[in-house]
Amino acid sequence: MIRIQSQSTAAMDVALPTAAPQIVSDPLFCHLPSMESGHPSVRSILKRCIDIVGALIGLLITAILFIPIAINIQIDDPGPIFYSQVRCGYRGKTFRIWKFRSMVVNADALKHLVSNEAQGLIFKNKNDPRVTRIGSFLRKTSLDEFPQFWNVLVGNMSLVGTRPPTIDEVMRYEPHHWQRLEVKPGITGEWQVRGRSSIDNFENVVSMDLQYQERWSALYDIRLILKTVLAVLQRRGAC
Repeated sequence: MIRIQSQSTAAMDVALPTAAPQIVSDPLFCHLPSMESGHPSVRSILKRCIDIVGALIGLLITAILFIPIAINIQIDDPGPIFYSQVRCGYRGKTFRIWKFRSMVVNADALKHLVSNEAQGLIFKNKNDPRVTRIGSFLRKTSLDEFPQFWNVLVGNMSLVGTRPPTIDEVMRYEPHHWQRLEVKPGITGEWQVRGRSSIDNFENVVSMDLQYQERWSALYDIRLILKTVLAVLQRRGAC
């Protein structure tokens, strides 16, 4: 069962498949049940040290680029510089993810007007009309993701991990999807180095996330980070 409780409404029970883990959530909290052991990447001190060093370097670069990016966002589509959204992280615990805004201000309200070209629980449109001109550049260069180094520094995310899902996506998970939440979400991961936005099937994303869990080591993380930098420089698979 999913139990949803908010301050303004009564509690509501929603049935889940019997094989799916139980979730307890209020509007900003969603987590999987506690387990005695977790994936070794979550417990790794070395991985955390790499995350902190990488996040500090990334935030320094973000600070240097902030003014020109902010000016261009305001010129192209006046409004907030940053875009934030609540996502589910390790074992479903929610957190607020940060990005440079790459879409029009009311993009979320216009989502229902855009067709989904992806299969499964993810949403993608290669020519999404909500993306601004500067937003298209930010996405192709992955600069829109740089504010997520803050999420890495505070521990919500890792440099390398799974793609962070939305609450709406997680609420529709089938039993075999839950395993992908056994590691922290990452700025990059298997999906980034294997095609980035050209991957449009959710089941393929899940498969790659599980392969990452099987292959994980600190050295493997470093390899994925280097491959990500190369993929971004070559703009391979960017939308």
